Amino acid sequence: MEIKMEDDNITELHEASEKGCMVTLHRLIQKDPHILHKISLTPFNETPLHISALLGHVDFTRALLALKPQLAMDLDFHKRCPLHLASANGHVEIVHALLRANEDACLVCDQDGRTPLHYAAMRGKVEIVKALIFAKHDLTRVVFDGGETVLHLCVKYNQLETLKLLEETVKDDGEFLNSKDHDGGNTILHIAVMLKQIEIVKFLLSVSKVKEEANALNWMGFTALDVLERSPKDFKRFTLQNILMDAGVERANNQNNLPPPSANMIGHHESGKPTQLSKQRSLKHKSNWIQELRGALMVVATVIATMTYQPALSPPNGVWLTQACRNTTCDARTWVLDFHVNYQHLFLSFLVSNSITFTASLSVIFLLISGFPLKNIFFMVILTLAMCTTLISLGITYVLAFILMIPEKNDLQVHPEMCKGVNLLNEPEWMESSLRWETAVAISKWMKL
Repeated sequence: MEIKMEDDNITELHEASEKGCMVTLHRLIQKDPHILHKISLTPFNETPLHISALLGHVDFTRALLALKPQLAMDLDFHKRCPLHLASANGHVEIVHALLRANEDACLVCDQDGRTPLHYAAMRGKVEIVKALIFAKHDLTRVVFDGGETVLHLCVKYNQLETLKLLEETVKDDGEFLNSKDHDGGNTILHIAVMLKQIEIVKFLLSVSKVKEEANALNWMGFTALDVLERSPKDFKRFTLQNILMDAGVERANNQNNLPPPSANMIGHHESGKPTQLSKQRSLKHKSNWIQELRGALMVVATVIATMTYQPALSPPNGVWLTQACRNTTCDARTWVLDFHVNYQHLFLSFLVSNSITFTASLSVIFLLISGFPLKNIFFMVILTLAMCTTLISLGITYVLAFILMIPEKNDLQVHPEMCKGVNLLNEPEWMESSLRWETAVAISKWMKL
């Protein structure tokens, strides 16, 4: 019974930390003065201080720290201390309170190897960064798993103001400013160029220590300019290219004063593992472009196939709905224009052009779903020819269909019985020009060739 009561009190304490309720906290402390010392015996994944620091309850946090300062170093199931949570969410007063309780909390690394400073830098919490650096000046140089520094995080998350603040603390340390990560050996300049962050690139090239090493190679043997030239072409790329070249950044094959990348630099981590992930990232945009092209061609070919399938069933001017002639030459469900004397050749040309379009579009669909790589030159030539044939014949089909829908009144020569009871081929009185018919005859002759 007593154990159940203690569990209920701990649960109520966690609920109070979510609300920041000081009344409940004082009541629980009066009921059980040692309740805070029993937190570690409970199955909860985090302490009430973690919850309070996360949600920004300043008074509740200060009260907990006054009663038990050791809570500042307790870790949750992600190995994060309360300072990690307060720093990430920008709770300045809570950060100061936690640092007063124990400054060493800012050195705690979570399961990803990140300190509270890393989280503050990622979220652009400048005031938090200032407080943490003031507490531990060397905190900036902490490197977490993957070899990334806090400067790498600032660039990756596009936090320019935080980057400027941190650069002031290490501006004389060129080795740290140009340190490389373990995932490709990229410097902060490489990453800024990869992400096309123009303002950050300008700032980095204004730092003397960074500019001195602007031609540094990553493990693939690329300078920042090489990395840029392997990215998709857009306005930012041309802008960055001018900025880099004005700053003296060169391509790797133009640098006579730099040694070629060694096998270890290009192919392996410091631990000896191959850097396949870095190669995939550098070429990721290419594979994405190919997949987008394949999808776009599939959609276009499918739409064209659908468009050309319908005219075969419902051609211009339709089909005979009933038996129109006594000699059974005009059977129901047959094409009307096929019995028109002056339009038979033109109608045949329309059918041929429409069939070519339909067949070519189906060929494109078949080539795309067959799995042939778009990077293959022979395959691309065949695909290009098929698409060109589809588009050209589609245009011809449209012109022929347009002409068939507006016949000239002087060229209608049909048998009287053929149109008995049928009003599909009445002469339009508003047609006076013979230019359309001359165009139709020319196209029909061309199709016969």
